[in-house]
Amino acid sequence: MRGFGANRWKLSGSLLLAGTLLAGVIAADPALAASGTRFWNLTRNTVNLLQLAPAGSTAYGENLCLADPDKSVDAEERLKVAGVKSGRYDVKLGDTTGRQCTVKNVEVTEGKVFSIQEKQLTGCTQ
Repeated sequence: MRGFGANRWKLSGSLLLAGTLLAGVIAADPALAASGTRFWNLTRNTVNLLQLAPAGSTAYGENLCLADPDKSVDAEERLKVAGVKSGRYDVKLGDTTGRQCTVKNVEVTEGKVFSIQEKQLTGCTQ
């Protein structure tokens, strides 16, 4: 029984070392790390305006669609957004039909996907 316990500690140490090395490889390789914060367009139209403001304010930031190669986010497309911290935001969204909407209190978590669905678009102007 004594030999079994010693082998178990060696195995535990080896697994801990392997896990630590794997975590280091993932952190060093952006392709293996989290894909970053993304907006997922679940509306029926192409979005060409996407601005965030801290919830309850009108301090909207830049148009995040400008980071996309075609400056828009098609329906079902995901857009990587940089520099957005976790929190709740009011989102100003405009689409290629000329419709402009504000979606209140959207939760954004760094490194995760946040989405806006068609049914969330209320109080829009044309």
